[in-house]
Amino acid sequence: MKKEKRTPTGEALTNLMLDLFRLNSMILADGDRLVEGLGLTSARWQTLGTIMAAERPQPVAWLAHDMGAHRQNVQRIINDLVKDGLVELAVNPRHRRASLVLLTDKGQKAFREAMVLQASWVNRLAKGLKVEAIEATHQVINALKIKLEESKNRSK
Repeated sequence: MKKEKRTPTGEALTNLMLDLFRLNSMILADGDRLVEGLGLTSARWQTLGTIMAAERPQPVAWLAHDMGAHRQNVQRIINDLVKDGLVELAVNPRHRRASLVLLTDKGQKAFREAMVLQASWVNRLAKGLKVEAIEATHQVINALKIKLEESKNRSK
């Protein structure tokens, strides 16, 4: 079997991806520490944020899609959030078995408090970085997300 070599761009992208994996782990661990006093984890916080950002109540499958996560993992988090009174489930008029997820007042309060903590945390992380460099990195990440989505859709 012939071994294919990476192009210089492919090599650079591989190195970026490996660093992104490590960065993601570090962000999640730091996020867990940041919001643990609120009874949240990074995963719960991300889920609350996705619910908050939705234009209207959505079922778990839609939330999972918006998060780029597996439905089963998001369902487990939603179940925990329901137990803690941060979200509640409502009847979905379009699909009886796919309940809609709604934030409770307690969930909205926890999310707002997390975002207050996030502001000073992210400002500390951003110190010394150039906005232009962050924006350029964001553009590359978005271009890769689009390519991966297109690739996933072609393979269906």
